[in-house]
Amino acid sequence: MRIIVNGQQAFGKAVLEALLERGDEVVAVFCAPDKEGRPADPVKEAALERDLPLLQPASYKDPATLQAMAELEPDLMVMAYVIVFVSEAARDLPTHGSICFHPSLLPRHRGPSSINWPIIQGATRTGLTIFYPNDGLDEGEILLQKEVEIGPDDTLGTVYFQKIFQLGVDAMLEAVDLIKAGTAPRIAQDESQATYESWCRKADAEIDWSKPVAEVYNLIRGTNPQPGAWTRHKGATLQVFDSTKLEGGAGTAGEVVAVDEDSFTVAAGGGAIRIKRVRPEGGGKLAAADFVAQSGLAQGAKLG
Repeated sequence: MRIIVNGQQAFGKAVLEALLERGDEVVAVFCAPDKEGRPADPVKEAALERDLPLLQPASYKDPATLQAMAELEPDLMVMAYVIVFVSEAARDLPTHGSICFHPSLLPRHRGPSSINWPIIQGATRTGLTIFYPNDGLDEGEILLQKEVEIGPDDTLGTVYFQKIFQLGVDAMLEAVDLIKAGTAPRIAQDESQATYESWCRKADAEIDWSKPVAEVYNLIRGTNPQPGAWTRHKGATLQVFDSTKLEGGAGTAGEVVAVDEDSFTVAAGGGAIRIKRVRPEGGGKLAAADFVAQSGLAQGAKLG
């Protein structure tokens, strides 16, 4: 089967390498155009290292792009984290069309920040979907899905890198095998269960210390490492990363109720957050103890 790999970043590279390692015929690699001042995408670097044909179209509606794709005589396009919209003409050009990876259990959490939001909302399970993309946002028919658990202390980083990443690579290979065998299902998404959330941005990550401690904790871990939950200290932004949740305790919302040798603790609704790692405005990430030493943060201080 003649495969086009279309992807970006570490996940796209991992899918490309996995297909090549097991002997699949990758006839070309597509990725997003270069961005000035930024390093080359890992997918581009992997393609060049292996002397694979590389295309970086700005538009998949461009006749020259479609012609170049047609000349490859592809059987399948594997879309492994794609940030440039791929037109229907391009998606349908391969003999068996195109399949796409999405890190949620569709139709839940359609949209670009689909790992952040389940954690922020307190979900205990999420997963990934391999589907046949259409012009709607994450609305195509489902080929296969895999579930993962969201543990009580999981973060965006642990869910993605420790649970979804490799499972997603393996699922892509499984999907390709199902298509080769002619047994790949097409399951319509249940629109009654559909949800959509846009990007999880800085404005969404501001901590309201008056909210229940569980909600505060979910926000912190659902935005760790990106975009980073934040509060204010002495008028400056302070991002909060590694932390633990404590039930009960005294103090008003946002009050620093304890400072010890490797953390400081802030009161929230019905409990407190013990903070271990932060990033002050204009600086890099710091251990809580280093921030305390630099800033003079003390018990009784107010955040927010």
